[in-house]
Amino acid sequence: MNFVYFGTSEFAVPPLVAIAPHVCLVVSQPDRPSGRGLKLTPSPVKQKALELGIKVLTPEKARDSEFVEFIQSLEADALIVAAYGQILSPALLAAAKNGGINLHGSILPMYRGAAAIQRAIQNGDLETGVTLMQMSKGMDTGDIIDIVRTPIGSDETYGELLTRLSQLAAIQIAEWAERIASGNYPRKTQSEEWATYASKIERSETELYFHEPEHVAYDRFRAFTPSPACFLNTCKGRIKLSQVRLRAVDVEQPGTVISLSPLLVGVGTGALELVALQPEGKPKMSGEAWANGQRIKVGDSLVPDSQ
Repeated sequence: MNFVYFGTSEFAVPPLVAIAPHVCLVVSQPDRPSGRGLKLTPSPVKQKALELGIKVLTPEKARDSEFVEFIQSLEADALIVAAYGQILSPALLAAAKNGGINLHGSILPMYRGAAAIQRAIQNGDLETGVTLMQMSKGMDTGDIIDIVRTPIGSDETYGELLTRLSQLAAIQIAEWAERIASGNYPRKTQSEEWATYASKIERSETELYFHEPEHVAYDRFRAFTPSPACFLNTCKGRIKLSQVRLRAVDVEQPGTVISLSPLLVGVGTGALELVALQPEGKPKMSGEAWANGQRIKVGDSLVPDSQ
């Protein structure tokens, strides 16, 4: 077996490890500025590949003809792709004997696109999975080879689900690698009738509101944690939310502080427990510590004047 592996994010690390002995080259996104010092930092996949002793290339544009010709010269059985971050051209997909094989974090044809895992949580779905698919020129439109399904926990965040799905993807690609290399695998056409697109997360979506239904707010918090993270605008300033729990408490007035220990705040007709948060310009702290520092009392409203 001889594969070229395309991947960038944390999701793509376990599948790479699973088939590492059969990977002749890893292709990842170029190093990007990260942290307060904006130091150039390699992707998680690049870091892991170097640890494994696998050669890594980081082209700005994987569709460039010279790069495509180089991939052709490797005579790979297939290109294995997971959360790479660039669209692979038809010429690049044709550079391997059995084309490109993608590991996608949803049950296709639902949630085509880069934000599949987050959108499933945001919409309150109870199930998701990993689809192994033959890549085509469309966005996640290729034939399905295999689907592994798993329930979504009622309190599971994007980060937690991402980790679980990446581990399932690793098991899946390890089980199918030999058949992919030989070209002996099934292919099922996707149904366009059930297709949906998971658009990328916009910063404007990350604000939670006291007057929206509590389940809607909580699902959005789970979907955007730890990244890009949600926030609340309060009369005490903006707070970034790190850990939140949904609480079955009847509330008549959204934004009202119901309890200080733990810090419970009315949202919709229920309540959210603000377990950990980060005020602007300050370090992360518990909700209780923040309320104490702001001299907040039970019965106070945290709704800003603008709302």
